Amino acid sequence: LAPLILGFVTGIMTMLLGVGGGFIMVPAMLYLLGMGAQVVVGTSLFQILFVTMASTMMHSLTTKAVDIVLAVFLLIGSVTGAQIGARLAQRMQPEYLRLFLATIVLLVAIRMALGLGWRPDEIYTLQAL
Repeated sequence: LAPLILGFVTGIMTMLLGVGGGFIMVPAMLYLLGMGAQVVVGTSLFQILFVTMASTMMHSLTTKAVDIVLAVFLLIGSVTGAQIGARLAQRMQPEYLRLFLATIVLLVAIRMALGLGWRPDEIYTLQAL
């Protein structure tokens, strides 16, 4: 029952916020369901495939807000990065994978918290934080 509820909540968050999959599903499977790191990664990627297809279709049909050119560039980078990441994950110990994930989640949370009160002068200007 727990995986079904987790999938349901992740599906709702994916449609509402555009997040889910790895950002929510992986930590939940690791820490709430107690699954192993390598099984979690493969399972998450498999389910993301179907959630992403459904979410993309819903967004493209309802909001007409899908940028195909951007999606192609992201796809090229993602596929390349996934190949490299899969090789690195095979060589790393599961504890280090969990530490890496926790660090990324914390950095994203800190950046989001800073974004609530701090706004750049120019929204499209790149600056080092």
